[in-house]
Amino acid sequence: MENKDILDDQSSANTQQPDNLASEETVTVNGGEPEETPETASAEGFVAETDRIGSELAELKDKYLRLYADFENFRRRTAKEKLELIGNANEGLLQALIPVVDDFERAMQSMETAEDVAAVKEGVSLIYNKLFKTLENKGLKPMTSKGEPFNADLHESVTQFPAPSDDLKGKVIDEIEKGYYLNDKVIRFAKVIVGS
Repeated sequence: MENKDILDDQSSANTQQPDNLASEETVTVNGGEPEETPETASAEGFVAETDRIGSELAELKDKYLRLYADFENFRRRTAKEKLELIGNANEGLLQALIPVVDDFERAMQSMETAEDVAAVKEGVSLIYNKLFKTLENKGLKPMTSKGEPFNADLHESVTQFPAPSDDLKGKVIDEIEKGYYLNDKVIRFAKVIVGS
């Protein structure tokens, strides 16, 4: 019977021992840390990846907002500059014309007391030349039309008269209003009479 008690004690110890070993293995594997299962590793990797993507998204969103704000500021600034440019576009021309206006005022004052018509004509002629030179310096050029073939891109036909000679048919006989270019662009069409 003694043998039987010892066997029972050993069998009960054997049955208890695997339970103790199993609980100790789970605690002591990898230096006391619980062993990572593939599910835990992928969950932690997913969380880390999500955090990284979230921070990148926040950074890109911040860059986008800053770029958008810079573009809006640029757009407003250029619109303001364009309005100022349009408002002050004629400033240079007007500054150049002020001396001519001064000359006209002096000529009108002298005309009231002047008795010499030739001197007044000469003064007005000088002022006209000064005005024309100022306009030429700003890019204005007169158009020569008389004797040229009629061109609808440059001329506006007011009427047609019979041509005095055959070589003037289809050409400009007379010019009623002179045409002008501004830097090679037509700003006023010449009003002409065309020979037929």
